[in-house]
Amino acid sequence: MPVAIITGASKGLGRALAGALAVRGWDLVVDARSAGPLEEAARALAGAGTRVMALPGDVAEAGHRAALVAAAGELGGLDLLVNNASALGAEPLVRLADLPLEGLRRALEVNVVAPLGMIQAALPLLRCSSYWESYETDSLYRDPAPYIGETEGRDMSDSPYYGGSDVAPERQPGGAVLSISSDAAVEAYPTWGGYGAAKAALDQQSAVLAVEEPELRVWWVDPGDMRTDLYAAAVPDDDADRPLPETVVPALLRLLDGPAPSGRYTAAELLRPAGTGTSGGAVSR
Repeated sequence: MPVAIITGASKGLGRALAGALAVRGWDLVVDARSAGPLEEAARALAGAGTRVMALPGDVAEAGHRAALVAAAGELGGLDLLVNNASALGAEPLVRLADLPLEGLRRALEVNVVAPLGMIQAALPLLRCSSYWESYETDSLYRDPAPYIGETEGRDMSDSPYYGGSDVAPERQPGGAVLSISSDAAVEAYPTWGGYGAAKAALDQQSAVLAVEEPELRVWWVDPGDMRTDLYAAAVPDDDADRPLPETVVPALLRLLDGPAPSGRYTAAELLRPAGTGTSGGAVSR
């Protein structure tokens, strides 16, 4: 069975994606900072008949990252690393003039440094993955993938994917890295400066990884607006109704099912019928 590591998997998008993969038969290594919610999530995931290893801890700690990768090795390897755990830097969010520098450091540590640490620890297993070798040569993605910094209304064919010049990448051994980004990485929203800067760094880090590790599939995705505890902590006075994280999962699964070439995607474009362009999605932050 394929194996995935999902950070921040006790609730929200991480929990929803883990549930969908469990139903598909994936074995899972999941983590979260709070042991109680993580154990509850792990029990529910195991109910699908999959093997689940739940390790509470902080992805900012090197020892915890090593333990997550070691757990994947015990399950037989690693095919997908999902960098979903996140930190705002301030709760609620504040303007840059008032942002504590320690908060900014924390946002960078969790959103940028920790994902790179996870990638570095996981690369030996990811490079050995043969999960996507079994796919047919044909792909859902006959056009190149969108590039970081895409403009409003740009079609997927307007920018190159990483690793070649043809319309579809060659099938090579290697796993996938999925990092959850935000439109705050590319838009200037008041009070979202620290978090957005961290996500922008994650985007660029992902883009470089895609070039340096062409045998891997590297995706960084803006999931769109969601009803999550993270957003509630960021803007506690905003009581507008938002979609549940479960509505984003089909977009992430489409990346896996393609499998899509490396690149930056939005959930909105992934859920849009093929050939209709990439005009962007709802505000996500």
